[in-house]
Amino acid sequence: MSKQPNIIMIREILKSAENSIKSAKKLLDEIEAPTEESRGDNKSIQEKAAHLSVMEGGKIVEGVFDGQNMIGPDGRNYPIPANYASKSKLVEGDILKLTISDDGTFVFKQIGPVDRKKAIGQVVKGDNGDYRVFVGDKSYKVLMASVTYFKAEPSDEVTIILPRDKESTWTAIENIIKKTEGATTESFTETEKDVEEEFKPVNMESDEDEFEEIGIEKPKKKSTKKNNLDEVLDKEI
Repeated sequence: MSKQPNIIMIREILKSAENSIKSAKKLLDEIEAPTEESRGDNKSIQEKAAHLSVMEGGKIVEGVFDGQNMIGPDGRNYPIPANYASKSKLVEGDILKLTISDDGTFVFKQIGPVDRKKAIGQVVKGDNGDYRVFVGDKSYKVLMASVTYFKAEPSDEVTIILPRDKESTWTAIENIIKKTEGATTESFTETEKDVEEEFKPVNMESDEDEFEEIGIEKPKKKSTKKNNLDEVLDKEI
C-alpha cells in the first residue's frame, strides 16, 4: 500500500494547523495592544465628529459611529444600544443624530451613512468570549449582539459591511452563510419589511380591531329575535 496519499493528507493537516496558529497569534496581538492603525481610525473619527453640531441646549447632538458608540463633537462617548446598531447595520464612520427627550430617553437616527462595500469572512471566537470576523489576514471586531441576532457560530462564513474608502476596526454582519451536514448552505437575512412587521403596533382600541389584527373570525352577536321569542313563550306558560 502506497504511503504517498497519507503524506499528502498529513501535509494538508499541518498547513491548516499553521494557518490557525497564525490567525490566533494575530488575534491575540490585536486584543492585547491597539495597533497604530486602530489608533489612527479613532483619531479620524474624532476629527470628523468635531465638525458636527450640538443644538437646542444639548438636546440634539450629532456624532460619528465608532463601531460601538457615537462620538460627539466634544469627544464624548454616547452609548448606542447594541441591538439597534446590529439591526440597523451601522458601519464605522456613519453620522448619527441623537435626540434626548424630556424624560431622558436617547433616540438615535442615522443621517449620514458612509459609502459601503461588502466582503465574506469567517467568524472566530476569542478566549475572552469576544467575536471577530477574519477576511484573509485582516480581522474585524463585531458586536456580540450582531452575532447573536444572526445566530452565527465560530467557523461560519458571513457577509460583512465595511466602509468603502477607509480602513476600519469594526464591521457589521449583513448576512450569514450557515454550514450544514449536507455540505449545502442556507442563508439568513431580514428585509426592512420584515423588521417593520416585527415591530408593527397592534391596534387595541376595540374588540373588533383586535380580532381583525390576529386573523380570527369575529364572534357573532346573539340574535335579538331569539330573545324576544323566549320572552313570549315564558308569558304563555
